[in-house]
Amino acid sequence: MIAGVVLGPSLLGRIAPGVQHQLFPPGPANVVLYTAAQIGLVLYMFLIGLNFDIGLIKHRLGTAAAVSAAGILTPLALGAMIAMPLLHGGIYFDKSVTLVMAMMFLGASIATTAFPMLARIIYERGLSGTPLGTLALACGATDDAMSWCILATVLAIHRGSAAVAATAIIGGILYTLLLLTVGRKALRVLGTVSERRNTISPAVLSTVLILLMACAWFTDAVGIYAIFGAFILGVAMPSGFFAQRLTAILEPLVTTFLLPLFFVYSGLNTQIGLVNSPKLWAVTAGILVVSIAGKGIACTFAARLRKVPFRESVALGSLMNARGLIELILLNIGLQAGIITPTLFSILVLIAIVTTLMATPIFEFVYGRHRTTAQNSRIEPEHADAVVTAPT
Repeated sequence: MIAGVVLGPSLLGRIAPGVQHQLFPPGPANVVLYTAAQIGLVLYMFLIGLNFDIGLIKHRLGTAAAVSAAGILTPLALGAMIAMPLLHGGIYFDKSVTLVMAMMFLGASIATTAFPMLARIIYERGLSGTPLGTLALACGATDDAMSWCILATVLAIHRGSAAVAATAIIGGILYTLLLLTVGRKALRVLGTVSERRNTISPAVLSTVLILLMACAWFTDAVGIYAIFGAFILGVAMPSGFFAQRLTAILEPLVTTFLLPLFFVYSGLNTQIGLVNSPKLWAVTAGILVVSIAGKGIACTFAARLRKVPFRESVALGSLMNARGLIELILLNIGLQAGIITPTLFSILVLIAIVTTLMATPIFEFVYGRHRTTAQNSRIEPEHADAVVTAPT
């Protein structure tokens, strides 16, 4: 994220504008960069879904629902409050944006969780497949799905059509239900064939990629965004051998080459120089405080109300407070649609960077360093909502 900002007009464009222009010329070259970045996002979210274990969350639905609700409703309320004084003057929002649109967009941007980054933090800290890691992923996925629905509503209002929002919400629900029921059963044949041959053949890989692009296209067409379709398809795919082999094939290219392109693209649209007055820096600090309170603290408090131990609650809140990639996607859509100005875009990118950088240190301080190999005990169903077990 930081490298993307450095390569953009905020730094490289100031000290060596000619070099920056040659590296990233406007026009068709940026279209190619954007397209490659979108493919990287789709593939990465598919991999996240592929390794997402729904089984671990079945006995913790109450906690997941409570934390997800706190992570959506609180940011929406706080975002609505701070949007009112920011609306007028054309500094932060386009002059055509109404108060309702501004409130909803700012609330949605604060409510997002950096789902792919959250998954990466969980993987790197050895939480993959554990109750806490899966709970965090479930809450993050739920909040992001709700944020996309809110964004779809804002775009619908901006375009003057309620049908756009209805299509996005209804289409997304139907797509999810269909893929996780009928689709899951139909896709089992891919796992069976691969296990029998002890490999993923080129034909099977081609089939998966075609399905992936079709699902990404569909959810993008209905207005939710391509990565949502990719994630749900990944969840519906066979687990075990098939998921492990497919991850091993796709992950190196996606995480080391395609995904970083999106950060570069976002950095090219970020102009930190626009935040050039004490007032604007005060606004940035204010939104940052509201963002942390509305997401990290609210989710921590909700987890504690569900009797999750204090360390696990704070750890969960710190993970939910990271915004990174998903907020960048949402902000890019808002900027391209003419809802927010480059100034507010840059402010919110800074907030995305700060809240993402906060996540791992806080998590390690309150939870990671206290884990022991003896803590990975079983959770009984009747107490499942009251305990989040630390992993080995």
